[in-house]
Amino acid sequence: MESKQSLGKSGETFAARLVIDSGLTMIARNYRCPKGEMDIIARDGDVLVFIEVRTRRSSYRGWGEESITPQKLRRLQAIASYYVLQEGYSSWPSLRFDVFAIRWIGEKPEVNWIKGV
Repeated sequence: MESKQSLGKSGETFAARLVIDSGLTMIARNYRCPKGEMDIIARDGDVLVFIEVRTRRSSYRGWGEESITPQKLRRLQAIASYYVLQEGYSSWPSLRFDVFAIRWIGEKPEVNWIKGV
């Protein structure tokens, strides 16, 4: 049985491939700052996309998309704000927050890509 950390890393790697295959430009993975961690930061045209990846093997504690609470969204927004300020953007860019909810039950994972949470 795979550990929770190992499952999470596998999900993030799978999500990163999907991001690139979808035509988005990967900017960063596992971006860390004093506000927390962002799994993936990408660019979709002129839009900065901040992606949270949630990987589950069962629904025992709910599916990944169900774990994104208003409190979690505020933390993701704080991380994104910190990133934009740290990178020194001259004007505030368009931002989007996405969730990759991955259900890895069998050999092939099922992905629910929720854009603009």
